[in-house]
Order: sequence, then structure tokens, then C-alpha cells
Amino acid sequence: MQPVNELCWTLRFRTLRARVFLADALQAVPESILLNITVVVMLGIGAQWAAWRFRLPSILLLLLVGFLAGPVLGVLDPQSLRGDWLFAFVSLSIGIILFEGGLSLRLSELREVGSTVFNLITIGVLLTWGLGAAGAYYILEFDVGLSVLIGAILTVTGPTVIVPLLRHVRPKGRVGTIAKWEGITIDPVGAILAVLVLETLILMNDPARAGAGTSAAAEHVAIGLGLEIFVALGISVVATMLLVVILRRRMVPDFLRNPVTLMVVVVAFVVANVLQHESGLLATTLMGIALANQPYVSVQRIIEFKENLQVLLIGSLFVLLSARLEMSALEYIDLRVLIFLGILVVIVRPLAVFVSSFGSNLEWEEKAFLSWLAPRGIVAAAVASLFAYQLRPVYPGAVDGMVPVIFAVIVGTVAIYGLTLAPLARWLDLAEPNPNGLLFVGAAPWVRTVARHVQELGYSVALLDNNPVHVRSAREEGLTAHQGNALSENIVDEITLSGIGHLLITIPNDEVASLTALHFSEVFESTDIYQLAAQPDSRHGGEGVMPGHLRGRPLFGEDTSYQLLKACLNRGDTIEVLTLSDETSDETQEYYSHEDLSNEYEDESVIPLFILRENDTLEIVSETNQFRLRPQDRLLALVGAGTETRGRDHKTPEVEQTKGDGILEIEESSPEPPDDETADATETG
Repeated sequence: MQPVNELCWTLRFRTLRARVFLADALQAVPESILLNITVVVMLGIGAQWAAWRFRLPSILLLLLVGFLAGPVLGVLDPQSLRGDWLFAFVSLSIGIILFEGGLSLRLSELREVGSTVFNLITIGVLLTWGLGAAGAYYILEFDVGLSVLIGAILTVTGPTVIVPLLRHVRPKGRVGTIAKWEGITIDPVGAILAVLVLETLILMNDPARAGAGTSAAAEHVAIGLGLEIFVALGISVVATMLLVVILRRRMVPDFLRNPVTLMVVVVAFVVANVLQHESGLLATTLMGIALANQPYVSVQRIIEFKENLQVLLIGSLFVLLSARLEMSALEYIDLRVLIFLGILVVIVRPLAVFVSSFGSNLEWEEKAFLSWLAPRGIVAAAVASLFAYQLRPVYPGAVDGMVPVIFAVIVGTVAIYGLTLAPLARWLDLAEPNPNGLLFVGAAPWVRTVARHVQELGYSVALLDNNPVHVRSAREEGLTAHQGNALSENIVDEITLSGIGHLLITIPNDEVASLTALHFSEVFESTDIYQLAAQPDSRHGGEGVMPGHLRGRPLFGEDTSYQLLKACLNRGDTIEVLTLSDETSDETQEYYSHEDLSNEYEDESVIPLFILRENDTLEIVSETNQFRLRPQDRLLALVGAGTETRGRDHKTPEVEQTKGDGILEIEESSPEPPDDETADATETG
């Protein structure tokens, strides 16, 4: 027993030592840092939720919340938010954000706008740099070196601001593509330019290299630029190839795919920075573009993971950086800063766009739209904060005013563009209409009949089918139709979704329909994806029923199926626009439910399809318990050839002669569906 007792005492002693060590380690981390980290995450996520809830630019709320929590209220301790660790975290976070931005870029988008994008990130950057530097020198009265640096920092815009604006405005055609590409690719370009200017300033003010002269500085810039491009290209290619091999050969399980991807991105960023200072931003951007355009592995799960990570990083970064400001920073915000901001918005940006697009086929409306879209974002804030920290020994005192000016430009540009871009786009006729349109997956004859009636009511309609006969027939009937596989990885990039806000899956295969619903979940919200059951029992425990989380919302009600609608139209039922009869609309009943219609009409005699609200909103009939038909609404429904009422006998002569009495009356008639039995025999999604 003696050895056993000694072993037990030894284990207890070592456990006690481990507990003491852990307690000492926790005490070594100041509670204020842990508290600050918690507050930063809470404020970052909370501000973005509030921005979504009240439809405000998220950056404005993030900057305001950070400033209030830091220097104003003292919730965040600015002293604990300083040090090299912060800027290392900021730099790495920007690299990850740019990688996520690169994942959204498709090289096929550059076929028409590539030259304009290239000019904007070269000629446009140089013009913005020069004019911004001149404004900082003559208006803000900064030193020449700091003025050149401020001009370089303000060349960047950023996807964190532009992409949400584009999502809100929904511009037509190519201007959205141009703005997205410029916003993502200009960040590493502007950051590299700013880094080269910073290194040049440090070099020229280094006492050990006094008298080096302008030629030496120019040589340093040229060599640094070449090395950064070379290193970034090399690292991005190697990292992308390595990641593709790992994922394609399934060398890691599914639950490690995203963590391994993040690891490779971080390693690529750090290695690039070690080989050449600040080349990591360009490396991660190029890596994202390369990974998004390779044909070997799917990146959809990676994109979803990075989007979620981006929300956390952006919120934390803006709160951290704005909380580091001091109350004395407000002293630098005066009338001169407002004049400088106005010149950037009204003169510098339009001049850069019109010069860069000279000789292109862009219309003046498109140039005007791009001229009013250059909000600064997280990259400008991060670079300004980092450079001010590094330049304090070189420009003591003078550099303190740089960060407040940059933050003022960020707030000003986000506010100006965020509040005025949508009205400008509507005035220029470049804004997409309210996305009430429908995308039908499947173009069988009866589906085309439904789509044609919706289009005749003034709503955008598009069809997607892999059957060339269906596609050709749809086009002959005046419908927009695309031929392709709904499960193809690049199908979203190949079809036009202008004005489309809802997905209607109308194919006779529940398994394929469910896969289609999952595939398009990256484009449409789950509430806007509808799936028509193939058979009447597909949603009620029939053989092979799909689980609820693997399919879209029920289309046209839970009891409606593909085979039912097809049979109804084949037997001569028609699609009509119906309104409540005069007798019904005078009653006190606020609305009519799906049960009211079922009680009034025989089964399958009136199948509600769409509700046309008074404000021209197109509402798709889905869950029957949510069906609400108000007196001022209209109903697009499938009306049976022999409609009979169960309820009251309303005297409606025109309905009696055609479809019988009821609470609804026909507003207008529509053409019969075309005879397309040959195509119907081969229909497929």
C-alpha cells in the first residue's frame, strides 16, 4: 500500500501546483483586458444588429458606439487598447477580410468592364492620391510628407462599405460589378501605396541616411513595389495550390475544411509580410480571387464561414479603433476638414472616375453613379491608426491630427453616400425595382402558363430549365428563360436576377427540388424560397418525404402538388385575377382566410396562387394558416371549369354564367395554356 499512497500524494501535489499555476496565469491577465474584449465583441455585434434593424449604415453606428464607449463614457479603457498586439490583430484581420472579398470576385465579370476597373485602380488611384495630398497640404496645412501619406491612405474605399451599399441600392447592369471589383481590389493597392510612402518618409528622416535625396527614395519605392507584387503573387499561387490539393484529395475531414482554410490564409499573410513588409494584404486578396475562380473544389462553405467571421472582425475593429481616440481629437475637426471632405466628394472622386472611364462605353448615368460612390472604410481607419503610431517619433505632435481627419472622412463619406446613393440611383434610372419578381426552376407548359400570367401583371419573371424544348418554347411565348442545370456551381453567375426576389421550384422530383433549394440559399433568403411538392402526399408522410429543413416553403399551399396543377390545367381550368364580390366587400369581415375559400368552393375548384396587395406587392400563397385576403386585394388563382359554391347564393350574373357564385368574382380573363404535349412529355427541372 505504501507505493500506492505515495503515488496518490504525488498526484495531489502536482494537481495543486497546476491549479496554483493556472490561477497565477489568470491573474497575470488584467481583468480590464478581459472585460474590454467582452465589451468590444458585444458592442460590435450589437451595433451591427441595430444597423440592420433600423436600416442605418453599420459603420456609422460602430464608430459612434466605439467613441462613446471609449473616450466619452470610459466603458472601454483606451490605455489597455494600445500596443503592438492590437496592430498585429488589426493587420491580420484586414488580410482575412480582403481574402473574403476576393472570394466574391469572378473573372468572367471582367469581360466587359475589365479595362474600366484597371483604370480606376491605377489612373484613378494616382489622381486621388495627388489631389488628396494637395488638399491636405493647402487646406489642412499638414507637412508635405504627411500630406502625401494622407492622400495615399484616402485612395482606399473598401468592400466592407461598398458591398452593403450595393446590396441596398441594387444597381442595374455593369455599374454594380465595376463598383464591387474596384472596392475590393483597390484596398491592397492603396495599402501598398501608403506603406511605400510611410517607408519613404521614415527613410528620408533617418539620421543615419541623411542626405540620401529624392532619387534614393524613388529607388526605394520602385524596388519595394516590385518586391511586394512579386512576393504577393508567388505566395498567393503557392498557398492556393496547396489548399486546393488538400481539399480536393480530402486530406482533412469536412469539419476541418474551414479551419484549415483559415490557417492557410493566416500563414500566407504572415509569410508574405516576413518576406516583404505589408505584402500580405495583396497576397490574401489574390488568394481569394484565385480560389474563387478555380474549377476543382467548391468554395461555398468557405464563403459562408468567412462571411460570419467577417461580421465579428469588422465590428470589433471599428469599435477598437474608434475607442482609442481621445477627446482632444475633436479639436482637429473644424471647417477646414469639412471643406476638405467636400472637395474629395464633389471634385476628386468625379474627376478620377471620368478620367479613368474616358474612351469607355459607359453611359453618363453610369459614370455619375460611380462618381458618387467612394466611401472609406476599415482599411483606411486601420492604416491611419497604425501609421500614426509608427510616425510619432518622426513627426511628434503633427501626426496626432492625421487620425481624426481620416476618421472624419470615413464618417462623412459613409453618411453622404449612404443617405444619397439610393435616391441618385433612382433618379438616374439605375436602381433595380422592388425585387418582387419570380425565378421559376422548371419551365414545363403549365409552369409557363403561370409565369406568363404573372408577367402580364407587370412583375419580372425568369425561368430556368435544363430542357432545351422548354426553354425555346418559353422564349417564343415572350418569357425570359435560361437553359442550364439548377445545381451547377456557377449557375447563379450565368443567369440574370434583375428584379428577382423569390425562387419558385416547380419540378416533379422532390429530391432534386430540395437540393435546388439548398443550392440557391446563398442567393435568396430562406423565406423567399418556395418548393412545390411533386405528389399530393409529399408533405404528409408519404413514401420518400423530405425532412422540413431540407426543402423550401410550400408553394401554393401544403395540399397543392405538381401533378395536381398539371392535371387541372390539362383538363381546362384557367388562371384568373379575382376580387371579392360587391356583396362580400361590404361586409364587416376584415379578411378572408384559406378556410373561407375552402368552405365556399368545392375542392380543387379555386386554388389560390398569388395575392396582389394594394401596394402592388406580389405575395406568394404558401402556408394556408397565414392566408389573408383583404377587400382591397386581388387574387391570382386557378379556377376550375365547373366551380360550384357550398355557401351563400350571391347574385353575380357574369359569374353564374361561367364559374358559378361565390365570394370571388372574375376581374379579367386570360388566354388558355398552349398545347405543348411533346415538351410536357420530356419535362425536367
